[in-house]
Amino acid sequence: MNQEKKHIRVIIADDHLIVREGLRFILETDPEIELVGDASDGTAAVRLAGEIQPDVILMDLRMPGLDGLQAIEQIHAHWPQIALVILTTYHEDSLMLRGLQAGACGYLLKDISREMLLDAIRTAARGETLLQPDVLSRLLAQTFQVQPAPDTPSRRGVPSIILTEREQEVLQAIARGERSKEIAAHLGIAERTVKSYLSGIYTKLEVDSRAAAVAKAIAKGLLLPHNGS
Repeated sequence: MNQEKKHIRVIIADDHLIVREGLRFILETDPEIELVGDASDGTAAVRLAGEIQPDVILMDLRMPGLDGLQAIEQIHAHWPQIALVILTTYHEDSLMLRGLQAGACGYLLKDISREMLLDAIRTAARGETLLQPDVLSRLLAQTFQVQPAPDTPSRRGVPSIILTEREQEVLQAIARGERSKEIAAHLGIAERTVKSYLSGIYTKLEVDSRAAAVAKAIAKGLLLPHNGS
Protein backbone atom coordinates (compact mmCIF):
# COMPACT_ATOMS: atom_id res chain seq x y z
CA MET A 1 0.00 0.00 0.00
CA ASN A 2 2.80 2.41 0.87
CA GLN A 3 4.77 2.70 -2.38
CA GLU A 4 7.59 4.70 -0.76
CA LYS A 5 8.50 1.77 1.47
CA LYS A 6 9.05 -0.53 -1.49
CA HIS A 7 12.65 -1.68 -1.78
CA ILE A 8 14.74 -1.10 -4.88
CA ARG A 9 15.89 -4.62 -5.79
CA VAL A 10 19.47 -4.75 -7.07
CA ILE A 11 21.78 -7.34 -8.62
CA ILE A 12 25.57 -6.88 -8.76
CA ALA A 13 27.52 -8.37 -11.68
CA ASP A 14 31.31 -8.27 -11.25
CA ASP A 15 33.97 -10.94 -11.60
CA HIS A 16 35.92 -9.75 -8.53
CA LEU A 17 34.63 -11.15 -5.23
CA ILE A 18 36.12 -8.29 -3.22
CA VAL A 19 34.20 -5.76 -5.35
CA ARG A 20 30.93 -7.66 -4.92
CA GLU A 21 31.47 -7.88 -1.17
CA GLY A 22 32.32 -4.18 -0.96
CA LEU A 23 29.22 -3.22 -2.91
CA ARG A 24 27.12 -5.56 -0.77
CA PHE A 25 28.34 -3.79 2.36
CA ILE A 26 27.47 -0.37 0.89
CA LEU A 27 24.01 -1.39 -0.34
CA GLU A 28 23.11 -3.01 2.97
CA THR A 29 23.52 0.37 4.71
CA ASP A 30 20.56 1.78 2.81
CA PRO A 31 17.10 0.69 4.04
CA GLU A 32 15.51 1.49 0.65
CA ILE A 33 17.77 -0.87 -1.30
CA GLU A 34 17.71 -4.65 -1.24
CA LEU A 35 20.51 -6.73 -2.75
CA VAL A 36 18.77 -9.72 -4.31
CA GLY A 37 21.63 -11.44 -6.13
CA ASP A 38 25.18 -11.28 -7.42
CA ALA A 39 26.89 -12.72 -10.49
CA SER A 40 30.55 -13.27 -11.35
CA ASP A 41 30.10 -13.17 -15.13
CA GLY A 42 27.71 -12.07 -17.85
CA THR A 43 26.07 -15.46 -18.29
CA ALA A 44 25.10 -15.61 -14.62
CA ALA A 45 23.90 -11.98 -14.77
CA VAL A 46 21.54 -12.78 -17.66
CA ARG A 47 20.24 -15.87 -15.86
CA LEU A 48 19.62 -13.96 -12.61
CA ALA A 49 17.96 -11.10 -14.49
CA GLY A 50 15.41 -13.55 -15.87
CA GLU A 51 14.88 -15.39 -12.59
CA ILE A 52 14.71 -12.40 -10.24
CA GLN A 53 13.59 -9.48 -12.47
CA PRO A 54 15.35 -6.85 -10.31
CA ASP A 55 14.83 -3.11 -10.61
CA VAL A 56 18.51 -2.31 -11.18
CA ILE A 57 21.64 -4.24 -12.20
CA LEU A 58 25.12 -2.84 -11.52
CA MET A 59 27.17 -4.28 -14.37
CA ASP A 60 30.94 -4.51 -14.74
CA LEU A 61 32.18 -4.51 -18.34
CA ARG A 62 35.26 -6.72 -18.27
CA MET A 63 34.20 -10.21 -17.21
CA PRO A 64 35.18 -13.68 -18.45
CA GLY A 65 33.00 -15.49 -20.96
CA LEU A 66 29.99 -13.32 -21.73
CA ASP A 67 31.19 -9.79 -21.00
CA GLY A 68 29.20 -6.89 -19.59
CA LEU A 69 28.30 -5.34 -22.96
CA GLN A 70 26.94 -8.63 -24.28
CA ALA A 71 25.00 -9.20 -21.06
CA ILE A 72 23.52 -5.69 -21.27
CA GLU A 73 22.36 -6.32 -24.83
CA GLN A 74 20.69 -9.61 -23.91
CA ILE A 75 19.04 -8.31 -20.74
CA HIS A 76 17.77 -5.14 -22.40
CA ALA A 77 16.35 -7.16 -25.31
CA HIS A 78 14.42 -9.54 -23.02
CA TRP A 79 13.62 -7.38 -19.98
CA PRO A 80 13.78 -3.69 -21.02
CA GLN A 81 12.18 -2.60 -17.75
CA ILE A 82 15.37 -3.49 -15.82
CA ALA A 83 17.66 -0.47 -15.33
CA LEU A 84 21.22 -1.41 -16.30
CA VAL A 85 24.00 0.69 -14.81
CA ILE A 86 27.60 0.20 -15.94
CA LEU A 87 29.99 0.33 -12.97
CA THR A 88 33.58 0.08 -14.11
CA THR A 89 37.16 1.19 -13.49
CA TYR A 90 37.70 2.01 -17.17
CA HIS A 91 37.60 5.56 -18.56
CA GLU A 92 37.14 4.30 -22.12
CA ASP A 93 34.73 6.56 -23.97
CA SER A 94 34.03 4.04 -26.74
CA LEU A 95 32.92 1.50 -24.11
CA MET A 96 30.60 4.06 -22.55
CA LEU A 97 28.94 4.82 -25.88
CA ARG A 98 28.60 1.14 -26.74
CA GLY A 99 27.12 0.40 -23.31
CA LEU A 100 24.53 3.17 -23.58
CA GLN A 101 23.62 2.11 -27.11
CA ALA A 102 23.27 -1.50 -25.91
CA GLY A 103 20.67 -0.47 -23.33
CA ALA A 104 22.47 0.79 -20.20
CA CYS A 105 20.90 3.84 -18.57
CA GLY A 106 24.14 5.14 -17.12
CA TYR A 107 27.87 4.78 -16.71
CA LEU A 108 29.63 5.14 -13.37
CA LEU A 109 33.27 4.80 -12.36
CA LYS A 110 34.16 2.71 -9.32
CA ASP A 111 35.86 5.62 -7.57
CA ILE A 112 32.51 7.34 -6.90
CA SER A 113 31.44 7.95 -3.32
CA ARG A 114 28.97 5.80 -1.40
CA GLU A 115 26.34 8.56 -1.54
CA MET A 116 26.76 9.03 -5.28
CA LEU A 117 26.36 5.29 -5.85
CA LEU A 118 23.19 5.04 -3.76
CA ASP A 119 21.74 8.14 -5.41
CA ALA A 120 22.59 6.69 -8.84
CA ILE A 121 20.69 3.49 -8.01
CA ARG A 122 17.62 5.51 -7.02
CA THR A 123 17.90 7.59 -10.20
CA ALA A 124 18.16 4.47 -12.36
CA ALA A 125 15.19 2.86 -10.58
CA ARG A 126 13.09 5.92 -11.48
CA GLY A 127 13.87 5.28 -15.14
CA GLU A 128 16.20 8.24 -15.57
CA THR A 129 19.53 8.57 -17.34
CA LEU A 130 22.65 9.03 -15.27
CA LEU A 131 26.10 10.08 -16.38
CA GLN A 132 28.71 11.65 -14.16
CA PRO A 133 29.11 15.29 -15.32
CA ASP A 134 32.89 15.00 -15.67
CA VAL A 135 32.54 11.85 -17.82
CA LEU A 136 29.95 13.48 -20.08
CA SER A 137 31.89 16.76 -20.39
CA ARG A 138 35.11 14.96 -21.31
CA LEU A 139 33.32 12.82 -23.86
CA LEU A 140 31.57 15.78 -25.48
CA ALA A 141 34.81 17.78 -25.66
CA GLN A 142 36.66 14.85 -27.19
CA THR A 143 33.86 14.19 -29.68
CA PHE A 144 34.01 17.77 -30.94
CA GLN A 145 37.80 17.62 -31.31
CA VAL A 146 37.58 14.58 -33.58
CA GLN A 147 34.46 15.37 -35.63
CA PRO A 148 35.07 14.09 -39.18
CA ALA A 149 35.06 16.52 -42.10
CA PRO A 150 31.72 16.80 -43.92
CA ASP A 151 32.88 14.84 -46.97
CA THR A 152 34.65 11.96 -45.21
CA PRO A 153 33.39 8.40 -45.89
CA SER A 154 31.68 8.25 -42.50
CA ARG A 155 29.46 11.16 -43.50
CA ARG A 156 28.97 10.55 -47.24
CA GLY A 157 25.65 8.98 -48.15
CA VAL A 158 24.35 9.15 -44.56
CA PRO A 159 21.28 11.34 -44.22
CA SER A 160 21.65 14.13 -41.64
CA ILE A 161 19.62 13.95 -38.45
CA ILE A 162 17.87 17.29 -38.09
CA LEU A 163 16.59 18.23 -34.64
CA THR A 164 14.49 21.30 -34.02
CA GLU A 165 15.81 23.93 -31.63
CA ARG A 166 13.43 22.74 -28.92
CA GLU A 167 14.38 19.09 -29.46
CA GLN A 168 18.02 20.13 -29.12
CA GLU A 169 17.22 21.85 -25.81
CA VAL A 170 15.42 18.76 -24.51
CA LEU A 171 18.29 16.53 -25.65
CA GLN A 172 20.85 18.72 -23.84
CA ALA A 173 18.68 18.56 -20.71
CA ILE A 174 18.41 14.77 -20.68
CA ALA A 175 22.18 14.56 -21.21
CA ARG A 176 22.53 16.59 -17.99
CA GLY A 177 20.32 14.02 -16.26
CA GLU A 178 17.27 16.25 -15.86
CA ARG A 179 13.88 14.66 -15.31
CA SER A 180 10.87 15.49 -17.49
CA LYS A 181 9.41 17.63 -14.71
CA GLU A 182 12.63 19.64 -14.41
CA ILE A 183 12.91 20.08 -18.19
CA ALA A 184 9.31 21.28 -18.33
CA ALA A 185 9.92 23.81 -15.56
CA HIS A 186 13.00 25.44 -17.03
CA LEU A 187 11.67 25.45 -20.61
CA GLY A 188 8.26 26.73 -19.51
CA ILE A 189 6.29 23.93 -21.17
CA ALA A 190 4.01 21.12 -19.99
CA GLU A 191 5.52 17.82 -18.90
CA ARG A 192 3.47 15.98 -21.54
CA THR A 193 4.99 18.30 -24.15
CA VAL A 194 8.46 17.25 -22.99
CA LYS A 195 7.43 13.63 -23.46
CA SER A 196 6.19 14.45 -26.95
CA TYR A 197 9.57 16.02 -27.82
CA LEU A 198 11.32 12.95 -26.40
CA SER A 199 9.21 10.70 -28.60
CA GLY A 200 10.21 12.75 -31.64
CA ILE A 201 13.88 12.59 -30.67
CA TYR A 202 13.70 8.81 -30.24
CA THR A 203 12.10 8.44 -33.67
CA LYS A 204 14.71 10.61 -35.41
CA LEU A 205 17.63 8.93 -33.68
CA GLU A 206 16.07 5.43 -33.99
CA VAL A 207 16.51 4.63 -30.28
CA ASP A 208 14.22 3.56 -27.46
CA SER A 209 15.64 5.21 -24.33
CA ARG A 210 17.14 8.43 -22.99
CA ALA A 211 20.55 6.89 -22.54
CA ALA A 212 20.61 5.52 -26.08
CA ALA A 213 19.50 8.92 -27.38
CA VAL A 214 22.40 10.61 -25.56
CA ALA A 215 24.87 8.01 -26.84
CA LYS A 216 23.66 8.32 -30.45
CA ALA A 217 23.63 12.12 -30.26
CA ILE A 218 27.19 12.18 -28.96
CA ALA A 219 28.34 9.81 -31.70
CA LYS A 220 26.64 11.99 -34.34
CA GLY A 221 27.97 15.28 -32.92
CA LEU A 222 24.48 16.51 -32.03
CA LEU A 223 25.33 17.45 -28.44
CA LEU A 224 27.36 20.52 -27.65
CA PRO A 225 29.92 20.83 -24.82
CA HIS A 226 28.54 22.70 -21.79
CA ASN A 227 29.81 26.16 -20.90
CA GLY A 228 29.14 25.58 -17.23
CA SER A 229 25.87 27.53 -17.34
